[in-house]
Amino acid sequence: MLRPRILLILLAASIVCAQEPSGVEVVKASWSKIRIGWERDPFGGPLENFDEMRSRARNERRVASGGGERAKREAKADEANLAALRENKPSQYYFIYKTKIKNNHTAAITQIDWDYVFYERDTENEIGRQEFTSDEQVGPGKTKELVVTITSPPTRTISITSLSLEERDRLSEKIVLVRVKYADGHVWQAPQ
Repeated sequence: MLRPRILLILLAASIVCAQEPSGVEVVKASWSKIRIGWERDPFGGPLENFDEMRSRARNERRVASGGGERAKREAKADEANLAALRENKPSQYYFIYKTKIKNNHTAAITQIDWDYVFYERDTENEIGRQEFTSDEQVGPGKTKELVVTITSPPTRTISITSLSLEERDRLSEKIVLVRVKYADGHVWQAPQ
């Protein structure tokens, strides 16, 4: 009787191994939010760059030397163009999703489909999922960071314009590998 149990345990272990991603290990993952185009940028430099200053000085000389109405119109047009460039535009928010993978397979990876899944920390219910496809070459035994930048937040409960530590602390997260394509033509697909 002991032998059939051992056989059954070995059979179950081989099924579990077959379901694992074929030689791909997720080393780490992270996500962050960035804001682009925010007002009063302390590193934005002067209001007028060198080319703009040169253009303004040229227009002032032309008007002062009696360039007439045409010189005045061109100077006003240049000022209007510069004002439109300097106009404060609303900030844009982007979310950066990263994962670092290691290829433990004997063939290079050419493409990988991966999902960044978010769960409620207390209940472990899935509350958000971002699906990505990365066309990346990852040689055997090598690691590579996959980075995707999009405008979608991790979940609908995350504010696009503000992110408090409380919002982040309510989440747990996991990378789910969906499909891996190798250079030798082999494709691993996650079981449904």
